[in-house]
Amino acid sequence: MKQKSNSLIPMISITVLFFMWGFITSLNDILIPYFKMAYSLSHFEANIVQLAFFIAYFFGSLGFFFLAKKGLDPIHKYGYKRTLEIGLYVAAIACFLFSFAAILNLGFGFFLSALFLLGIGLTFLQVAANPFVAMLGNSDTASSRLNLSQAFNSLGTTLGPALGGYFIFTLFIENSDGVSAVQTPYMILGLLLGLLAIFIRTSKIEEPEIIHKANESKESIFKYPYVWLGALGVFFYVGAEVSIGSNLVSYLTEVSKGVISEDIASSYLSYYWGGAMIGRFLGAVSLSKIETRLKVIYMFLLAVVSFALIFTVNYSLHDLTLSQVWYFLVFMLLNFLFFYLGKSKPARSLAIFAVVNSVLILVGMNVFGNFGYWSIWALLAIGLFNSIMWSNVFTLAIDKLGDRTAEASSILIMMILGGAILPPLQGLLADLTTIELSFVIPLIGYIYLIFYGLKGYSIGKKA
Repeated sequence: MKQKSNSLIPMISITVLFFMWGFITSLNDILIPYFKMAYSLSHFEANIVQLAFFIAYFFGSLGFFFLAKKGLDPIHKYGYKRTLEIGLYVAAIACFLFSFAAILNLGFGFFLSALFLLGIGLTFLQVAANPFVAMLGNSDTASSRLNLSQAFNSLGTTLGPALGGYFIFTLFIENSDGVSAVQTPYMILGLLLGLLAIFIRTSKIEEPEIIHKANESKESIFKYPYVWLGALGVFFYVGAEVSIGSNLVSYLTEVSKGVISEDIASSYLSYYWGGAMIGRFLGAVSLSKIETRLKVIYMFLLAVVSFALIFTVNYSLHDLTLSQVWYFLVFMLLNFLFFYLGKSKPARSLAIFAVVNSVLILVGMNVFGNFGYWSIWALLAIGLFNSIMWSNVFTLAIDKLGDRTAEASSILIMMILGGAILPPLQGLLADLTTIELSFVIPLIGYIYLIFYGLKGYSIGKKA
């Protein structure tokens, strides 16, 4: 009972952080079509937004990795709490700079610089928060806790496109010049991040115990194949997820030949990220130790409540009716079925969901023929099956590492680099061919994840 009590406040606090950086990250998907319109950019140029943001994860995590190799691991030296605090302050400053760039219309390059700094701040949060959550309790339920935290991260990514699209494309774009529509949203975000940093600093969150083992740290972390194969898994998962989200608005507007506007497309996009939220709530229950009968009840209730939230927000802001979005309910039922087939096993579930996403991409690309709105909703439904991928890859890759966990975590976070590389590649392919054909880029990522879920996670792992 004491363990649960001691873990509750830290778990709630970290979950709020997951929500905030999810909200901020998904706003990039709104910035891409917004900057594309404001600066007359190509698909490739607009996707540099994600390059600037996610490449910061690579350099930030690279710094963490080399500090750890020198025995100066910031988490070991200052603790998880202080590391989270630093990340929040850096992210807050970046949001203020972003708002400042909008006020003075400093140009696309300055916005990219602010996004890079924002990515550095979120790197601190990612490196500290993911292992922190995994260590808050029994290791057997680490995937469940991470899925729960990631579900709230996805709540942020769900509300981000819906609210961001409304604020940027509807509310603040009126009577605004240039790119000033992003000024107020990022000013508010900066203030909220600063307040969160103050809360973390003044709260009585206890640090989880960091176990140090003699001699083990002298062995290279790259001698564990399942770790670096897991790092590649993170690269392809994040790259695929971000690349799809970055190009969905363009896909929707181009495939519909302008019938779906950027404003409405941003609302559809929230179903993509909302699917990840629903799937992660379901994953948190599915991978927990709750008895099977209760699991089914809880999963059903969570799915209903989550869909009701997404539908209500989008109906209120963009008048999307049930007759327009009922397709999503069909994919939710399929998601429920494939969770059952995964049998609460992280590796098995990862492989199954990667196979499903590969098929959904092919449907969205019209490889099997043009299915109209079903093709559109096939791509949007990928979010449902992305849901458990991050937490499952992460926990499989840091399994049995002891005090090497923080070092491995920094490598895994470094591979969020995929979010910087794959979107511009997809944008370039879209410029050279068509927006539909460009989805072959994330398809490659899911094919790799099939391998990791079937075999890669076990290579070199000690029994």
